[in-house]
Amino acid sequence: MPRSSLPPPPPPPHSRMWPDRAALLADRGRVLQELHRCSIGLQRVLLLWLLALSAIIGWALLVVPLQQFEERDPLRFLLGPVFTLLGLAALSPSVITLGHAIRRDHLIRQLLDAWLELDSDPATDAGLRSPGLSLFWFLSSVVLCVTGLWVSFASVIGADPDRARHSDVALDMGIGTILWLTGLIGVVKAVRHYRWAVRALGPAPRPGAR
Repeated sequence: MPRSSLPPPPPPPHSRMWPDRAALLADRGRVLQELHRCSIGLQRVLLLWLLALSAIIGWALLVVPLQQFEERDPLRFLLGPVFTLLGLAALSPSVITLGHAIRRDHLIRQLLDAWLELDSDPATDAGLRSPGLSLFWFLSSVVLCVTGLWVSFASVIGADPDRARHSDVALDMGIGTILWLTGLIGVVKAVRHYRWAVRALGPAPRPGAR
C-alpha cells in the first residue's frame, strides 16, 4: 500500500495558497474524509477478513503434507513440496500486506493530526468519530477472537490421544490462532480509533447538549 495512494500532508505555512478560510475548510474536509475512509472504512474490514481467509487457506495447504505423511500416502514425497509451496504462496502475502497496513495506519494518523491542526470545523470533524463503525469493528472482532479461541481449545480438549491425528489438531489450532489474531487486530484498531477521537476531537457531546 504505497504512500502515494494517500492524500498529501498540508503544505507548509509559507506556501499555502487558499484564497479564503472557506476554501481551506473545503479542502481540509475532503482530505479528512478520505483519510478517515482509508483508516476505518468498511473496505478495511473486508481487507482484514480477506487476509485472514488467505492465511487460513495457506495454513490448510501447509498441513496437507503432514496429513499425507500420517496416511502414508505414496505420493507424499511428490505432492508434499507442491502443497508446501502453495501454502507459503497463500500465507506469505497476507503477512506482508498486514505489515504494510500497520505502517500505513500510523502514517494515516499522522496525516489526520496534521490536517486537523490547520483549523477547526465542528460540522466536518464530528463525522470523523464514527461511533457506529468503530463499534462494528469492535464487536465483529470480538466475535472472531471468541471463535478463534473456541476452535483452538476445542481441537486440543476434544482430541483423543489414541485416535486423533496430529495434522487435524495442527489444522484446527492454526485456524483458531489466525481467527484470534485477526480479531485482536480489529479490537486494537477500534480502541485506537476511539482513543484518537477523544484525544484529537475531544469527548463526544452528550445528546441534547448545546
